Amino acid sequence: MSAQHRDSKGRPVVAVTGLGVVTSLGQGKRTNWEALTAGRSGIHRIERFPIDGLRTTIAGTVDFLFDAPFTAPQLSEKLATLAAEEAVNQSGLGSDGDFPGELFMAVPPVEMEWPQKQELAQAIDGDVDYDGLLRAAATHKHKPMHELFLFGGVADHIADRFGTRGSPISLSTACSSGATAIQMGVEAIRRGETTAALCVGTDGSVHAEALIRFSLLSALSTQNDPPEGASKPFSKNRDGFVMGEGAGALVLEDYDHALARGATILGIVAGCGERGDGFHRTRSSPDGKPAILAMQDALADAGLTPDDVDYINAHGTSTPENDKMEAMSCSAVFGERMARLPISSNKSMIGHTLTAAGAVEAVISLLTIANGRIPPTINYNQPDAAIALDVVPNTARDAKVRTVISNSFGFGGQNTCLVLTAPPETA
Repeated sequence: MSAQHRDSKGRPVVAVTGLGVVTSLGQGKRTNWEALTAGRSGIHRIERFPIDGLRTTIAGTVDFLFDAPFTAPQLSEKLATLAAEEAVNQSGLGSDGDFPGELFMAVPPVEMEWPQKQELAQAIDGDVDYDGLLRAAATHKHKPMHELFLFGGVADHIADRFGTRGSPISLSTACSSGATAIQMGVEAIRRGETTAALCVGTDGSVHAEALIRFSLLSALSTQNDPPEGASKPFSKNRDGFVMGEGAGALVLEDYDHALARGATILGIVAGCGERGDGFHRTRSSPDGKPAILAMQDALADAGLTPDDVDYINAHGTSTPENDKMEAMSCSAVFGERMARLPISSNKSMIGHTLTAAGAVEAVISLLTIANGRIPPTINYNQPDAAIALDVVPNTARDAKVRTVISNSFGFGGQNTCLVLTAPPETA
């Protein structure tokens, strides 16, 4: 790294100065890190709503924030607030309600859920269709409900709470969304548009309607008993993913800006790679080409080679097709190193946090670098002979980790990869 703190392409180095996380394992970095490295699962039987007749009755829900009934946007906002508070407080940047940077936020696509639809339907005379429900929601009487289900509403509230600069960016690129939010923050800092960015991925959208939709796609695990054993990435007996909830937040800064104010540098976002394939609405391209290119682009963006990577934080959903595609893609990028390059999936313990996953897993990747310990892939008891990987099985592994590639591959062909490295003084 040069004396001017520019990367190999002459761009500002992007430092991480704050991290925050909430998952079904609990609130905060310490709680989550202790649970992850102990191999504990946050996946459990759903108690928040009736599950009679559902094929999947488990999830990694976050149940300790609300007592009364709530909607997905309300929980997503609460999760984002807690993660962002932890990240901003750790960074020491700005003051309460006055964050001197922009907000890039991954939020789940929202629409009215069944209880709200039923409430509105009772207020409408005659035939009821979805357009009629939207018209009713826009009336003065139901205005708060209408605003609740506007896509940009969560980010607007977070921007107001933290006093971020400019118009908040709301985005949803399926399961790569959290990583895309980080990528957008990195690019804004590199372009000199801002010296800091608050990047958040959040998702609190586990409800009956969502479970049914994913079940109709045959995407969810139906191995409900025991719940903690259902998510088993890269295992031969994997049968689908488990929905999860959570939020991850990162404060990004121009490295020189962070140094000038005496901030502690937690890590560097060295590279980002993004590719879309449009192969299918839900399936990944079977040749893995977009995932391969996304990883290669991220490494090239970081000015690194495959040999520089110490650990892969896998997308690792536990679906038969996605795990096979990711393993094949990693082998294409890293070659024979895959036999000894550690890889693990946090989703085995927290489930798939969907829109939040890329941000949550970026936080965990940086904690892995800081602590020199790789969280395991639990439930890895039946290795798949067709997937020859150095999966970290069931128990955490101590290792010197300076560079991580974190993969996020989403529905609709959205593929985003991040290269995260140790701070210069420890690299």
